[in-house]
Amino acid sequence: MSNISDQDALRWLHSFADSERQLPRTPAEFNLPRTQALLDLLGNPQRRYPSVMIAGTKGKGSTAAMVEAILRAGGLRTGLYTSPHLHTFRERIQVDRALITPAMIAEQVAQIQPQVARLDPKLGDLSIYEVQTVLALSHFAAAQVECAVLEIGLGGRDDAVNVVTPVVSAVSSLSLDHTQILGPTLEDIAAHKAGIIKPGVPIITVPQAPQAAAVLARVAADQAAPLWIAGASGLRRGSDDLVRPYPAAIRPDTLRLAGQFQIENAQLASGIALLLRDVGMPLPDHTFATGLASVRWPGRLETLRSHPRLIVDGAHNGDSARKLMLALRELQPSGALIVILGTSADKDLAAIAEALVPHAETVIVTQSAHPRAATCAALLAAVRPFAHSEPLAISAVSDAVAEALRRAGPNDLICATGSLFVVAAVREACGYGEGDG
Repeated sequence: MSNISDQDALRWLHSFADSERQLPRTPAEFNLPRTQALLDLLGNPQRRYPSVMIAGTKGKGSTAAMVEAILRAGGLRTGLYTSPHLHTFRERIQVDRALITPAMIAEQVAQIQPQVARLDPKLGDLSIYEVQTVLALSHFAAAQVECAVLEIGLGGRDDAVNVVTPVVSAVSSLSLDHTQILGPTLEDIAAHKAGIIKPGVPIITVPQAPQAAAVLARVAADQAAPLWIAGASGLRRGSDDLVRPYPAAIRPDTLRLAGQFQIENAQLASGIALLLRDVGMPLPDHTFATGLASVRWPGRLETLRSHPRLIVDGAHNGDSARKLMLALRELQPSGALIVILGTSADKDLAAIAEALVPHAETVIVTQSAHPRAATCAALLAAVRPFAHSEPLAISAVSDAVAEALRRAGPNDLICATGSLFVVAAVREACGYGEGDG
């Protein structure tokens, strides 16, 4: 039993700097030696179970959820660490898809807190993300997970999760995002993501743009890490012609998660699971189909209500917004589209607006309560060049949802997007919350 109360544990956690709530974010916030030093003091709990590590720009969270579902379908006890969260940070740390409880947090804080005090001051101050990452890794050890699926939060090379040496590393689809930190080109971004490639550890990715693919291939060769590509026809090693088919069919009707873009994520997840099977994890063919058909991942092309249909999605750059627009018309080819748009201030607002706004009859810009949220004024300026009519500005997300519902006919489509912060606010306005399916 912990000798610290649940409330005191949470207060202590939130006493650390929260770089996710600040702009601009800088590379100085990332310090792998600091995270590793704390894990050393705790006896390196991350080494007590095998892990999968997933980086990428888009799809890494969905891929992580799919891998976890396949593992759990095989009867394995799983850990899942993802970010950001929708409603409570406890969503970030799950065992067998059950959120970590306040009591479990207190139990881990009671062990971590004294070790934080022992850290060399020269390492600098920990961030809340670093402490949460250590807490997650320690919790998974205490829960005796048989495999942990770890999503990189930002970048790859310098993210706290990268202290782990996994049995498989993965990189999902890459596009321009977080350019202030990761660099202005796709090569820069790929170089950060490739930082998760460890000597001799298999690395798997999806077909990438040539400039990103070249970076991943070069780093994999430098690290003597087998490079696998999860393509439409199956899993291929490097430039080999031999393709390993996936054990289960991957089509929209075999996936629980909606959207054509989830096909690529499912192929990556299936490829990861095949590589895990290669290292001895018991994953019969049927676990692939079961996992893909049962996976839950709220806030990603999620339908919250019908007639009119209300969909939320966390698309937050131009590439993901274009994929979202294609998915919306696949799901509902007719009816007017009303877009509720709210983003973080550091995003490419014009690229997001260009992908979505020309297709919308009405656009409502809004602003989440998050400190990094773009202002309605900034969003209006980005949206107007692409809008068919004057966009509306409604600062409170719940009011924006109410106005969209008032304007929509029963056969129209409302999509709220731009950031997971807005998605969370819309879900809460519709009565959804932590731990729901």
